[in-house]
Amino acid sequence: MSAQSNNLNLENFRPPQFSGKTIRWTVVAVVLAIFFFSSWFTVGAEEVGVVMRFGKFVRTVDPGLNFKLPFGVETVYKVPIQRQLKQEFGFRTLRPGVRTEYATRRFSDESLMLTGDLNAAEVEWIVQYRIADPYKYLFKVRNAETTFRDINEAVMREIIGDRTVTEVLTVGRQEIATSAEVMVQELANQYETGIKVDQIVLQDVNPPDEVKPSFNEVNEALQEKEKLINQARSEYNKVIPKARGEALRIIEQARGYATERVNEAKGEAARFNSLYSEYRKAREVTRQRMYLETMNVILSKVGRKLITDEKATGILPLFQLEKGGSKNE
Repeated sequence: MSAQSNNLNLENFRPPQFSGKTIRWTVVAVVLAIFFFSSWFTVGAEEVGVVMRFGKFVRTVDPGLNFKLPFGVETVYKVPIQRQLKQEFGFRTLRPGVRTEYATRRFSDESLMLTGDLNAAEVEWIVQYRIADPYKYLFKVRNAETTFRDINEAVMREIIGDRTVTEVLTVGRQEIATSAEVMVQELANQYETGIKVDQIVLQDVNPPDEVKPSFNEVNEALQEKEKLINQARSEYNKVIPKARGEALRIIEQARGYATERVNEAKGEAARFNSLYSEYRKAREVTRQRMYLETMNVILSKVGRKLITDEKATGILPLFQLEKGGSKNE
């Protein structure tokens, strides 16, 4: 009985019948829904909307709610012009944060470069940039991001190839980054990428792992060389200024002695001239005074003095000529 009843029910089943009016209203509702949802769009605060009509650029729209022709007549590309973007070369950041996590594998195809003195160096750097012209960014160059990345690699290899490995690893890093920033911007403008470079930062510069031990030995030798040079300069600065000071002291001492002797000679000459002038005024008096002064000097040095008359005779026995006499006569 149950099988017969089921067959009876299936034979009496009929699909629902829709009228033409119902189908028309359903189609209209679907069209209206598509029209509604495809005729408006929103643009983020950091973005700008580039509207295309049948594949041709029409206009750009500002952030907020905007409208366009529906049914695919107009399409929109959203470009983040206010957001600072970055590209990494020679390394990849997996998870930024307080303790940033980087990819463990090497990107030597990007970072390995040859310096001007034929040494190898691994250069890692970051390029921070913004999209300044969304029209050029989307339509002037096919795949602007890849082109911009190729520009950065070409410029960095050119700059590294013009410098020594010492400059690349030490003192020349800031100058390299500045030069790269200028050259990358010039090429980006030349290719009409619509990109503005904000900053290029050398993240890390090292010799390749294969030559690091040898490179460290060379650095140690250079440091030892600089140490010895500095020690020699220190000794030089101690000895040479001291010798120069001593030489100047002797020269000044000699000059002082010469001045002293000249002044004494001039004084003696002046004194002689004064005496000669007085001598010419009273020659006898001057002669007598000079005689007396000379005798005073001479007689003061004689131990025993005997003054006699030249006409006296026979007086020699009267004098006591014993040696060591202290009485003067």
